[in-house]
This record gives sequence, structure tokens and C-alpha cells, in this order.
Amino acid sequence: MYNTVVRDMRKKRVLFICTHNSCRSQMAEGMLRAFYGDYYEVYSAGTEPAGVDPCSIRVMSEGGIDISGQSSKSVNEFLGQDFDYVITVCDGAKKTCPVFSGTHRKVHWDLEDPARAQGDEEERLKVFRKVRDQIKERIIKDLRPRQ
Repeated sequence: MYNTVVRDMRKKRVLFICTHNSCRSQMAEGMLRAFYGDYYEVYSAGTEPAGVDPCSIRVMSEGGIDISGQSSKSVNEFLGQDFDYVITVCDGAKKTCPVFSGTHRKVHWDLEDPARAQGDEEERLKVFRKVRDQIKERIIKDLRPRQ
């Protein structure tokens, strides 16, 4: 008789939440889908959705990831759904995030809000790139599928 390990073939469900669902959570959604979309079903939402920031789209495209088709959604759209991970990416969302039922791991990544960056376009983009790179590091560290 053979010992076999049966792997859960269901994709794990991840919800990224920030206040406006315009920058950090949008970048995280697009990046996780691009890197590990075979393993994760990925969503993002905001407690006060405000549209996807064009700078987020631009810095993600620099890395070959197109998030231009993503939209800003309310966290209320996801209430009652089960997730394996609920990840807040700002302190504001952590404080106001609703409780999700089911078994999931709640994670908090405290990331700077690039939408608040000051200066000319290049100075603002520099902040967006920094946050994008921090998200990449967290995704690789925390969400890389275990084979």
C-alpha cells in the first residue's frame, strides 16, 4: 500500500483590504494574481472605495503587470464570503475592517499610502514604486505557495 499525500486542489481565497482600494490593495491583488494565480483566487476591496489611482496602474505596468482592468470595490460586496486570508494593508482598514465568517488567517501589512505622496510626478511615482516593491517582498515572503 502506498502512502499518498492528497493536496487540496482548491485555490485559496485572498482578500486585500485598504481604505480606498485605489493603490496598495489594487497593486497587491494584481501582483498576487500575476505571481501565483494558479494557487490563489484574489480580490481587493476598500472600506471607502475611491477608484484605482492611475499611478498604481503605471508603476505596475513597469513590472509587466496590467491592473488597468481592475476596479475599486466596497468591502461590503464580500461580506458573507469565506476567505483563507484577509489581509489589511493600512491601519485605517485594520481598524474598520468588518469581521468575516469562516476560517481564515487575518494578516496586517502596514504600508505607507502612496496616494498621499507630495511633490512632482516623478517624486510621487518614486513613492508608488517603493510601496509596490514592499508589496512584492511581502507576497513572496508570506504567500509563496508551498510545494
